[in-house]
Amino acid sequence: MFESLTDKLQSIFERIRGRGRLDEKTVDEVLREIRLALLEADVNFRVVKEFIARVREQAVGEEVMKSLTPDQQVIRIVRDELIALLGGEAEPIHWASQPPTVFMLCGLQGSGKTTTAAKLARWLRSQGRNPLLVAADLQRPAAIKQLEVLGQQVGLPVFTPAQGGTADAVQTAQRAVEYARANGLDVAVLDTAGRLQVNEALMAELEQIKTALQPQEILLVVDATTGQEAVNVAQAFHERLGLTGVILTKMDGDARGGAALSLKAVIGKPVRFIGTGERVDALEPFHPDRIASRILGMGDVLSLIERVEQTMQEEEARRLEKKMREARLDFEDLLQQIRQIQRMGPFEQLLKLLPGYQQLRSQLGEVGVDERALKRAEAIILSMTPKERRHPEILDYSRKLRIARGSGTKLEEVNALVRQLMEMRRLMKQLAKQEEQMRRRKWTPFGRR
Repeated sequence: MFESLTDKLQSIFERIRGRGRLDEKTVDEVLREIRLALLEADVNFRVVKEFIARVREQAVGEEVMKSLTPDQQVIRIVRDELIALLGGEAEPIHWASQPPTVFMLCGLQGSGKTTTAAKLARWLRSQGRNPLLVAADLQRPAAIKQLEVLGQQVGLPVFTPAQGGTADAVQTAQRAVEYARANGLDVAVLDTAGRLQVNEALMAELEQIKTALQPQEILLVVDATTGQEAVNVAQAFHERLGLTGVILTKMDGDARGGAALSLKAVIGKPVRFIGTGERVDALEPFHPDRIASRILGMGDVLSLIERVEQTMQEEEARRLEKKMREARLDFEDLLQQIRQIQRMGPFEQLLKLLPGYQQLRSQLGEVGVDERALKRAEAIILSMTPKERRHPEILDYSRKLRIARGSGTKLEEVNALVRQLMEMRRLMKQLAKQEEQMRRRKWTPFGRR
């Protein structure tokens, strides 16, 4: 996600490195290019205009701090405004004072609403909740069966209307909430009906469900790849239902990110979650500060650490976090992570969370990330001695040649793997240095303190 915008912004900042002052001419030049980059990313033109005005107000005439270079000064200002544009502080979920808390999902057909309902319920369970999936989409014949199958995959109960009955969506939802309350289920996630377009019949049914249940969360599920059309759909739903937030699906297929950058400013409601793949675990909370770091090419170390923590013991997670912050990753760490990749998601999605991913991607070129490369990387690491894994700096030509022969790979592949590890170390060390420099401003590449 955001690959196109990230590439453009990094190119802009690279061109102003080494300048000693942010004068008005420099700021105008930078902001003109940032404006074009945002418009090309399909960000709403009014949002872009207001964003540029806010950045310019802060940047014009401001001298570069002694500890920062001009590009870092611009990045700081742009990043702070990006965070505000994306929603500022992440808004907490509204929980019912008396369970169950009702999550009402709405949206058009094809947005991924049913799959998202299962993903959201699975995420809620990971937060210690006890959710119930509710099949309240009685318009699409396959919707109930699809939700039942998804419920089995995530191991959660699904409430469906009785076969042969005459219940409508409102009655089904009401009975589901009563069932949840009676059976100690503290969250009900409603999968409601959609249409091919926004129309009166759809809105009338959703308004009836809202009136009957008074849900704590009304979340619109919308396809991020539709760009500004997603914003228009969100505006229409919000005017009728009063949304509490948005879930953007297919973010892994959206290289521009215009919808994510426009929604909060246009409808005044935050993006709550983003879908990053087809897997039932491919849903993550939307953190504006982390997303801003991703857009600026700083990676998202915190989200990566959270994914790792879900698949390893807490003590081991703390050890890895410490080594990442100290830029001391070695091949033992890499081997451990390779063996957990399948539980954490596609390899390329994980790489995107690392600082410097854009540089690595440019090295890979059009080939991209081959999942089979994981097997080859594992074979290479297993062909190393324990000392070589812990101290990759000792890997000279003869050692690499022996490793290539032992792993059945080419010397070039061994060299590439070593270079990638060293590049990760270098970038993490650089970010750690920036963190120390910017500590006094209560902002770091690893997140707001």
